[in-house]
Amino acid sequence: MLVIGGGPAGTWAAIKAAEAGADVIVADKGYTGASGATASAGTGVWYVDDVPELREAAMAKRELIGGHLTDRRWMSRVLDDTIVRMDELARIQRYPFPVDENGTQIREDLQGPEYMRRQRIRLQRLSVRILDHTPALHLLADRDGTVSGAVAVRRADGTRVRITAGAVVLATGGCAFQSKTMGCDTDTGDGALMAVEAGAVLSGMEFSNAYAVAPKDTSMTKNAYYAWASFYRADGSFLEAPGATKDRRLIAQTLLDEPVYARLDRAAESDRATMRTGQPNFFLIFDRLGIDPFTDLFEITLLCEGTVRGTGGVRIAGNDCATDVPGLYAAGDTATRQLIAGAYTGGGAHNASWAACSGAWAGRGAADFAHTRGRPPERLTDVGGLGVAPEALPEVRRLSTAYEINYLRHADRLTPALAELDTLWGTARAGTGLRARETAAMLAHGRWMYHAALRRTESRGMHQRFDFPDIDPAQQQRLVTGGLDEVWTQPESRWLADRERAA
Repeated sequence: MLVIGGGPAGTWAAIKAAEAGADVIVADKGYTGASGATASAGTGVWYVDDVPELREAAMAKRELIGGHLTDRRWMSRVLDDTIVRMDELARIQRYPFPVDENGTQIREDLQGPEYMRRQRIRLQRLSVRILDHTPALHLLADRDGTVSGAVAVRRADGTRVRITAGAVVLATGGCAFQSKTMGCDTDTGDGALMAVEAGAVLSGMEFSNAYAVAPKDTSMTKNAYYAWASFYRADGSFLEAPGATKDRRLIAQTLLDEPVYARLDRAAESDRATMRTGQPNFFLIFDRLGIDPFTDLFEITLLCEGTVRGTGGVRIAGNDCATDVPGLYAAGDTATRQLIAGAYTGGGAHNASWAACSGAWAGRGAADFAHTRGRPPERLTDVGGLGVAPEALPEVRRLSTAYEINYLRHADRLTPALAELDTLWGTARAGTGLRARETAAMLAHGRWMYHAALRRTESRGMHQRFDFPDIDPAQQQRLVTGGLDEVWTQPESRWLADRERAA
């Protein structure tokens, strides 16, 4: 079987598939173990001890933040399996979790570089074949539409590689529109595009407008320490921005007209050394710039993280993370995270646990499918593969990441932006190479996001509409989105009913 993507979800999928007896290939756009959002930074994990009161509190909190679009059965599964995955890391991969004063391991956080280094070593010990710098371009399918592999390209020499497989796991990450958010330049939404080309649908695409604070002209988008920040206007006056680690609308509105500055002046003197130890790479940027972030003002910006820190992605149709297309599985940020995060998520925590758990489930499920199916036929069909001229990318990025369109949402801005993106889709078709495919994936994501955002006429979770500022109880339901030339969005319940009638 084939795993496309070598981040946490992809490596867990490969590990569990190999342990199930499958012959596994991992094809990664970068270098498995060193590329992607997790490998570039530390990450929290949604690790909750198996105590009923703690579990109940964790799920209730997530239900509230997530706009009551979560599923408790899936939350319970992730909480259970996160403990199993972290136990494996400690036991098999000897991950050096810190310990508390009682000698108990603290498993709520992971150092991304070390985590992913050990994931790669485990793959190698399981004899998983790793194709680094070999991004997949499009899927392959048999005549019944069962996904049967993919075509990839070796970046070193441009050689096309045709990989036949009994099942495929998509774990390519989300789409951050190459906004320069940390570690996410490879996250261009390729997996979701491949899935939709094969006939899959998406869920939660309206909740894909995550933005992170970063010092201007940097990619440092670790945001936890901004809980200790104060924000200021260009004239030095205080900018009231409480909760800016989550709600950044006031910052976004101010940035449309003037610079915004920050300073970590709410951090106590006694805590500052500990903060540096906790996230050393956060401070590395400031040290190189000669800035003391505790005492000096520094200019900030917002970088779009799209579906990387959003919740939208490929709809999950089974407990094993199967999609609606036979032979195709999705995990991590490629898949929707609505089942555990609802209408709001962020960096690490739920996303990190989801990556590990969904990856493991998808790997086992794909291995079982491949074993039952047997070897695919020799004659396979290319699925999709359309491209968009890379010259269109600046316009795609402008329309998809502008604060006033994607973050400060209003139909008066979303509608014309979607029309421009639709026009680009119809007129900028060109090429089948990697850059053309990445551009097509980012353009498709912009269209899917805005179509779903216009369909949800309320404010819920990270989807905040200035023209519909209140939550509407009648819209407490998940939306599914699909289509390429003609994009559509409808409630999941109606889509399921229509599909059942058609069958």
